[in-house]
Amino acid sequence: MDSLTSAASVVAAGLAVGLGSIGPGIGQGSASQGAVEGIARQPEAEGKIRGTLLLSLAFMESLTIYGLVVALVLLFANPFS
Repeated sequence: MDSLTSAASVVAAGLAVGLGSIGPGIGQGSASQGAVEGIARQPEAEGKIRGTLLLSLAFMESLTIYGLVVALVLLFANPFS
């Protein structure tokens, strides 16, 4: 693999992880904020709110893992080399 392809792959892997985690990070923060506010307003609905929050956090975290997978593919199983 030539040095230009190697350098571009490293930069693309960094961007994949960096940009792939910004959106879910913001989404997880706002979802947690909404859940805390909902529990503060209706403490009796804590179980339903917590279950929904955990499910949505798992879906958001999977988006971050997709970015990590793309980065690992670019670093270790580069299709461009």
